[in-house]
Amino acid sequence: MPKTALIKRKKKIALIAHDNKKQDMMEWAKYNIGTLEKHQLYATGTTGRMLEKELGLDIAILESGPLGGDLQIGACIAKGEIDFLIFFWDPLAQLPHDPDVKALLRVAAVWNIPIACNRASADFIISSPLMEQEYQRILPDYDNYRERFNQ
Repeated sequence: MPKTALIKRKKKIALIAHDNKKQDMMEWAKYNIGTLEKHQLYATGTTGRMLEKELGLDIAILESGPLGGDLQIGACIAKGEIDFLIFFWDPLAQLPHDPDVKALLRVAAVWNIPIACNRASADFIISSPLMEQEYQRILPDYDNYRERFNQ
């Protein structure tokens, strides 16, 4: 029987947008405010402050991405404190914190959480019937991996 983690009806959602995608994030969040306000929101620095000001929503704001915010979100994912990630990243921009971005996307994949990397995928996630109900997320079994390195 696989291990699972319960994603409750009130989701814990991380919101991140690179500079060239912040306007997209703002428009998307405004359009989906009725859904977002039902959930617990986290965001990296600039994105979080922008969304909090414009939408009037309570958002747990972490550091800016280049100052470690992406890694903070990743740590929250690894601890089971984030249910899914909405990350509007700019595939055409060179970023000084690119290793952090890759680490964040990697840890989200490692822990099998839903990830939206653009507006279309975010639309599909937020409009899913699963947004309104509990969901048993299957956790990958890393026991063998851990045992190899704990001998």
